[in-house]
Amino acid sequence: MAIGDLPLFAMMKTKMHWHQTRQKLLAENVANADTPGFRPRDLREMTDPSGAGSVVSPMQTNPMHLASASGENGFGGRGGSRFETTPSGNAVTLEEEMLKVAQNQADYQMATMLYTKSMQILKTAIGRRA
Repeated sequence: MAIGDLPLFAMMKTKMHWHQTRQKLLAENVANADTPGFRPRDLREMTDPSGAGSVVSPMQTNPMHLASASGENGFGGRGGSRFETTPSGNAVTLEEEMLKVAQNQADYQMATMLYTKSMQILKTAIGRRA
């Protein structure tokens, strides 16, 4: 069995590919910030690989806790309509796009770190030093 056939590594590989594709789209949004009539694009959130179709996200279990990043209680700002459109009809907000780029980069780095650590664990398990 190849390493890529293990479900954990296949999911991490898919997640990293998703982040790479999203980074490309976000970079296009930033590059076209001055293009008249340009509409920014983004990828849909990755869904649960079990096929349930639900996005895995934290749940607010106590009303005293902060809301999740989905913006249910006004935090996070995800999923809302854009609040700024320039006179040329361009709907790109550079601040919003750059925040998405930074978050995407952090998520990609986390996935690569998990991939690396998992490889080290496997090497240790088969008797090779990481």
